[in-house]
Amino acid sequence: MFVITDKPIKYLTTNICDKMISYNLQGINIINKKQLIQTIRSTYSEENKAKRYQSFLLKYDEQLTPLFKLVAFESRKITDSYNLTFIVKRHSRTILPYKKEIKKINKELTSLGFEEKELTERVLMNIDFARANVANYIHSQAILEGIPTTFPKTKAILDNEIVSEMRTSDILKIVDLKRAWEFILDKDVIASKTNYYLLCHIASIVNENSLINGGKIRSIPVTITGASYIPPIPIEIDVKEAIEKIVHREDDAIDIAIDLCLYCMKTQIFIDGNKRSSVIFANHYLVSQGGGLLIISEERVPKFAKLLVAYYDGKDQGEIKQFMKEECWYKF
Repeated sequence: MFVITDKPIKYLTTNICDKMISYNLQGINIINKKQLIQTIRSTYSEENKAKRYQSFLLKYDEQLTPLFKLVAFESRKITDSYNLTFIVKRHSRTILPYKKEIKKINKELTSLGFEEKELTERVLMNIDFARANVANYIHSQAILEGIPTTFPKTKAILDNEIVSEMRTSDILKIVDLKRAWEFILDKDVIASKTNYYLLCHIASIVNENSLINGGKIRSIPVTITGASYIPPIPIEIDVKEAIEKIVHREDDAIDIAIDLCLYCMKTQIFIDGNKRSSVIFANHYLVSQGGGLLIISEERVPKFAKLLVAYYDGKDQGEIKQFMKEECWYKF
């Protein structure tokens, strides 16, 4: 697993990566490295530290992606471990040159400030705890968002089953929530920093099927239903500094997670999906610390919504933080 040691990074995912992991085929690390190199190029574009990867990525896209599509297609025909082994051996020669290229990239990653980092046993247990109950969390977030659904319907959507009497837009929001949770519960992502860039990528996943630039900072005015508070246009540098200040202060992990969640909600950093993104973002931090989960369950949504409006309007005296810590913090 790779994490940046001194600079923030953006995070990317690919459907191909998900398919390859499920079959445990050789060469899967190639996809991970591609994401990492794309991240370096995006993060250090101003300093021009990653231009050396341009030609390699072009060649990579042209040659490797068709190969993995072919492997994924053939994998659907697998009936036993013998066939799987046959397919892996068949494509091993094609994958080999890229493995050699990865070794060179690993050396350059080290020079750019990356290092391998292992998660603690407590954090790994927290990831398992979260994955075991993720359907409940997604359903609760759907209710908080005002999506008219029931738990059986939400579970059916998550299981790729057909659901009737629901709007397509609402179904897609639930699908996007699923993808966002899958993203933050990835071990490499958990090992990475909780920062503004991660928040933007979470928002882009949450809004993928509803907004073109769902992870871009808001540049137009918005209003909040039920509140008189009108959030000002967020300034990127201020948001970055505020998040860093919260994350790096000396406090209990749950208190930091709650403040991250509430700050991002009230700031309304994005055009839409702020509550969904904020909850998932806060949970990334909490899980990375082995601190449990922060979930506003379905039965607590009405009270939370009322407290949140008071918090927006400046009438809160700490009630919402106390409520979240006492009623929405799930420990293991």
